[in-house]
Amino acid sequence: MTSPPSAYWRAQRLAEVGHYAEAERIAREGLAEAPSDGWLLTLLASVLRLKRDYAAALRGADAAVAAAPLLADAHLERAENLIVLVRSRDAVDAAAEAVRLDPQAASGHFVLARALAAARDFDRARAAAAHGRTLAPRSVEGLLTVADVERDAGNREPALTAARAALAIEPDNAYGRWLTAMLDAERLKVRRSMRALREVARDNPARADVVSMTWPIRGVLSGLRRGLAASAGLVCVLLLVAHWWWTPAGFFARIVSAVLAAVMAGFAARVLIPAGRLPWRCLALLPPLMRRADVAGLALTALGIALLGVFAAVPWWPLPVIALAVTPLLWLLGLTELLGAGLEDPGSRQALTDWTEELRDWWRTTKKDLRDAWKDDEAGPKNGPAPR
Repeated sequence: MTSPPSAYWRAQRLAEVGHYAEAERIAREGLAEAPSDGWLLTLLASVLRLKRDYAAALRGADAAVAAAPLLADAHLERAENLIVLVRSRDAVDAAAEAVRLDPQAASGHFVLARALAAARDFDRARAAAAHGRTLAPRSVEGLLTVADVERDAGNREPALTAARAALAIEPDNAYGRWLTAMLDAERLKVRRSMRALREVARDNPARADVVSMTWPIRGVLSGLRRGLAASAGLVCVLLLVAHWWWTPAGFFARIVSAVLAAVMAGFAARVLIPAGRLPWRCLALLPPLMRRADVAGLALTALGIALLGVFAAVPWWPLPVIALAVTPLLWLLGLTELLGAGLEDPGSRQALTDWTEELRDWWRTTKKDLRDAWKDDEAGPKNGPAPR
C-alpha cells in the first residue's frame, strides 16, 4: 500500500485540533489532483463524520474502499460511519475486514469492539477490545472502548474504572470526561456529574452537549413515568377491592397513595435540587419537539403526583383514576421525546431517512410486481389454453 501524500498529513493535523473546515479544504484540494487517492478519501470521510455530515461521510468512505480496497483505514472509517448510522451489522463486517487486512493495528480491534457492542454482541466485543489492548496496553482509545462496551452492557462499575484509567493517562480527554460524567449520572451522583458536564461544555463550547446536561430532568421524568403508573394502578386496585370485597382496603389505599406520592416527590427532589439551575437553562435549548414533550411531561407528572397526594386527604375515588389515566399520555410523551432526540441526532436522522427510502422502494417494487401479476392473470384466459 502506498504511503499517504503530504496533503493528508496537513489535513490530519488540522482535523486533530478541530479545524475541520480547513482540513476538508486541503483534503479536497489534494483530491482534485489525485481523485482516486484512498488515503485522502478516507481522511475526507473522517472529517465529514466529525462535522456530523454522516451521509456524505459514508459516501466518502465507500469511495475510499472502492479506490483502495486493501487499505484497512478505509474500511475502519466506513465502519465508524455505519455505527453512527445505526447499521451495526454492516459496521461489524466492515471492521472485521479492516482487522483481516491489518491484524496488528490495535485501532481496528477497538472499532470492531464498538461495532459488536452496537450489535449487542457483548462477549465478542469484550474479546475484541481485550485483543486490541494486548497490542496497545496504554491506549486511551482502548480503555474508552472498554468503558463504552461495559456501559452498553449495563456494567457501570467496570465502565467507570476503565474511563478513569483513560483519564489518568490523558486527563483532558473530552470524551473520557463526558463518559465519566454520564456514568456518574446513571449512579445518581448528581452534583459531581453536573459539575463535570459543565466543565466539558466550558472547554468545548462549539460541541456542548445540551441534551446530556438536561439528564436530571429527563431522568426524573423517566423514573416517575414508571412510578406513577405503578402507584396509581395499585391505588385503583385497592379501591376495587374495597368496593367489591373488603371495605377497609379503601383506607389502606389512602395511606398507600400518601406514601407513594411522598416517595416520588422525594425522588424528584433528590435529583433536581443538587442539579441546580443548569438543566433548566439547557431545557430551553433543546430541539423544539423534545423540549415540548419534556415540559408537557413535567406538567402531567406533577399533576398525577398531586392527585395521589390530594386523595390521601380527600377520599374521592376519581382522583387516582385520573392519575392512572394520565400515564398513557406520559408514555406517549416519552416516545415523542425519543423521536425528537432522534431527529436532532444526524446519525439517527439519516438512519430514519434511509429506512424510509427503503420502505418506499419496497412499496414501489411490490406495487409493480402486483400490477404485473394482475396483468398476467388477465392475459391468461384471453390467450386461451396452451396448445397441446
